[in-house]
Amino acid sequence: MSNKQKSVGWDDFTSALKSFHVVKVMGGQDIRMRYKRSKMGPFWITISMAVMITTMGLVFGNLFKTNVKEFLPYLTLGLITWTFILSSISEGCDALISSEGIIKQLPVPLHVHVMRVIWKNFLIFLHNIVIFPFVLLAVQKSLSWTVLLSIPGFILLVINLTWMLMVLSMICARFRDMTQIVMSIMQVIFYLTPVIWMPKLLSHSSAAVLLNFNPLYHLIDLVRSPLLGEVPMTSSYIIAAVMAIVGLAFSISMTSKFKYRVPYWV
Repeated sequence: MSNKQKSVGWDDFTSALKSFHVVKVMGGQDIRMRYKRSKMGPFWITISMAVMITTMGLVFGNLFKTNVKEFLPYLTLGLITWTFILSSISEGCDALISSEGIIKQLPVPLHVHVMRVIWKNFLIFLHNIVIFPFVLLAVQKSLSWTVLLSIPGFILLVINLTWMLMVLSMICARFRDMTQIVMSIMQVIFYLTPVIWMPKLLSHSSAAVLLNFNPLYHLIDLVRSPLLGEVPMTSSYIIAAVMAIVGLAFSISMTSKFKYRVPYWV
């Protein structure tokens, strides 16, 4: 691959960042179209999330014999962050396919379509995170200075989601059955990731070791732990940073190689 070919993916990525205002407009439009003529709009998702958190908190709290005051905030942040990740991946798989008209008619960077999905789900994430302060009030807990650490943690999560969605969207555009395969894998990963259960419930040390090989565990922990008043593990920052660097390099390389084939795939 020549240097000119190698720069195609990088130029696509940087052009998308420079055109981020387009990403925000398109993502916001997706939200408006989805909840057109609805008085509550995306807050319906927030209401549904609040009901699910309350129900699961009571059921699983008793099932796992866990202190509700400790488990409910943990569950709340786990479900909200997981929903952001899952929604981004499920919609990201079809990001290029659903943007067929734009791809074939306008010279818009491919990364714009992926960032559009992430921005849309980020707005929904902001609606859902409103639940967390009410949960803290319910369990009589307060935030600490560690909440600031959730910002770099969330940035690392978004960077990793960007390259994951870029890779998956191209693969799913070429092989349409991949979307269903990815979603099936995500269902399995949900139960393997401490979203609705706490790592301390693992009785075998080997299971705890295997948990460290789950990348989504580290990405969620970088957002959740600071909001719970804990400092994330150093290993989580290292793993997330390495994933971001290696993943971006791979997705940019993949974009360089297949960008001009995408219009024929979609």
